[in-house]
Amino acid sequence: MHPKQNHIKMRQLTDMRSAATLATSDPPAGPRLRVGKLCVAIQAASPAEMMERAEAAIQSVKFLEFRLDSLPKPAAILPRLKEFLAEHRDVAAIATCRRKPNGGNFDGPLATEIEILTKAALAGCQIIDLEVESAEEARPAQLSHFHTRLWEAGTALLISFHDFTRTRSLDQAADRIAAFKPDFVKVVSTARSLADNLAVLRLIENRSASSNIVGIAMGEEGIVSRVLGPRTGGAFTFASFSDGSETAPGQVTAQTLRDLYRVEQLDQATRVFGVAGNPIAHSLSPLMQNTAFRRESVNAVLLPLRVRALEDLLTLVRELPLAGAAVTMPLKQEVLPFLANMDPLTARIGACNTLRTGADGKLYGFNTDVAGVIRPLEKRLRLKGARIAVLGAGGAARAAVFGLVEQGAEVFIINRTHENAVTLARQAKAKSLKHEVFAKQHFDVLINTTPCGMKGTRQTMPIAENELNAGLVFDMVYNPLETPLLKLARSRGIPVISGLEMFVQQGARQFEIWTGKPAPEAEMLRVVEHELRKRG
Repeated sequence: MHPKQNHIKMRQLTDMRSAATLATSDPPAGPRLRVGKLCVAIQAASPAEMMERAEAAIQSVKFLEFRLDSLPKPAAILPRLKEFLAEHRDVAAIATCRRKPNGGNFDGPLATEIEILTKAALAGCQIIDLEVESAEEARPAQLSHFHTRLWEAGTALLISFHDFTRTRSLDQAADRIAAFKPDFVKVVSTARSLADNLAVLRLIENRSASSNIVGIAMGEEGIVSRVLGPRTGGAFTFASFSDGSETAPGQVTAQTLRDLYRVEQLDQATRVFGVAGNPIAHSLSPLMQNTAFRRESVNAVLLPLRVRALEDLLTLVRELPLAGAAVTMPLKQEVLPFLANMDPLTARIGACNTLRTGADGKLYGFNTDVAGVIRPLEKRLRLKGARIAVLGAGGAARAAVFGLVEQGAEVFIINRTHENAVTLARQAKAKSLKHEVFAKQHFDVLINTTPCGMKGTRQTMPIAENELNAGLVFDMVYNPLETPLLKLARSRGIPVISGLEMFVQQGARQFEIWTGKPAPEAEMLRVVEHELRKRG
């Protein structure tokens, strides 16, 4: 590179800590660089596809990682990459060419990897990612020469460690990297539990003052580290270009990190909430609650938490800490012994779906499933004295029955296993009906609490068509939006309440418990309905 060109490039690379060097002598301080909190990893099957994806990605994010090892011939893209970076001088780029033994796709030798990465630096990439195994394998003179070439190009060196099986010995991994005095330290593990995120975040917190550190736990459980890493002091986090183009397990899209979790706006004052369950990946609660937080200017974020065991969630609650959480079955019952206090309805139902961490650090429990049933019904009829048939006797039915009885309704429970209906009726001071008796009566409201009609279930209707004997039909199933039961009711001119309304109402009550503010119900309903229609 011509000295004048090098001088211009060095002036463009601003606001990074002075970099150390691998060379045995002490050359001038390394590059200075400004990067964002979010880096989009780009992999592709061909150079054309990679550049096409890069062009699309920079419409919203100006920080990209080019996974050269995803290409059959990584060196082939370098001329096009040079043109791209020259044209888009506001884009910061990382070049990675990870070899197969170290978790990448490049099957060439170390010398070729170093040669490709050097050429990527000369092409304009501001950061080069070299795995620590390659750094340890390289001869000292080879590594010193590599680092000198990077310095001459005005390029920073990132040395990375990846554990694709578990989270352990993170400090030792960081020490291995630090021995080479790189500009960035990147430690990536695999989360097997939510608690593994805590180890990654502690590493970031402990080392962020002395180094540019990136820490991530891969896997579905690792979402906490991906979102909260920069908030804790991490230099940046990684996202995929789109669904299906992930470069690591558990990686989420840039749009999700930016729009849903607002990763670039999170700070130390941000309160962290979760929705806990297994499975949880397709939960609509993060969309609904994060939309509400943004609408009401609440500095908070809600994350999906895959929980295999309650103790794992409780560890996260204590040590992160979590400000609160929504919980699904079977956690609704398992968490009860760990609550410092709970509202009376939660105690009677024997299920808690909402946790709030008090100022004393203790957990307080609430049940908003009841509000999800009562609020929609109250808008349409007087509940006191109303005759209401409840189909099912499971967890969802318990909340509906206890809540309706408390409102003074006359509640009748119909269940395939009649004994379960009898038991619930006795506990809630309701009544049980055998199916053949139910079919001959009329009710003000019919509520379906069974999964019949839910997307993916075989049984589409909880009753026969000639048994639709109510003035209002309420189906708790919300996916699909239009269940077979609701279609039947509408075809007969019977008013209906969809499960979507219940889902939003119970979420609105959670928002109020967590924030003390009225929930933006209309906006919550709008975004959830839009997402369900998009999913089909």
